[in-house]
Amino acid sequence: MEKIQWQISVPIFRNTVILKQLGLAIGIPFGLVALVIGLSSGKSVYTLYGLGFIVALLFFTWLFIMAVYRGRYEAEFVLDDKGILCRTQAKQAKKNRIINALTVVLGLLSSKPAAVGAGMMAQSRQEVFLKWNRVTKVKYKPNSRTILLRGGWTESIALFCTAENYEQIKAFVRRNISLPRKGDDR
Repeated sequence: MEKIQWQISVPIFRNTVILKQLGLAIGIPFGLVALVIGLSSGKSVYTLYGLGFIVALLFFTWLFIMAVYRGRYEAEFVLDDKGILCRTQAKQAKKNRIINALTVVLGLLSSKPAAVGAGMMAQSRQEVFLKWNRVTKVKYKPNSRTILLRGGWTESIALFCTAENYEQIKAFVRRNISLPRKGDDR
């Protein structure tokens, strides 16, 4: 039974895969809110306050990530004959547990079920396992040394590889899945 394991520190704001995911998860909702505020408020000065508040919120979020996480995602991967395990490294996982627990507690105290749910959902994604037979799509990104794996609707893992192990991981993934290779980087 072959097993490959590695840890990596990925810069959040310099990795194209992470930036695209952030753009979808944060950019689209905040962009729509800004659009609605801009279109519905006419030429009111309060429009600028609302848009300024959104920009300030994004800036303070960036500042928080840089201060608490040093702008990095610390991941650990284990690949074996059963599947792919992606988890947050222990030190960062501890920080995440504290922040997620605070989110849940503050959400409960302020009667905000969305905050409670966000904290619980974030904590549940600290360790993700995807079986090989559940993989339905693979995308190889050699420039960023990343392999994107998708299973069901909510099952996805991004394998962030090092310069040294990208080809080895790519070969291991190809050996363990039975998908057509259309569109990969052969």
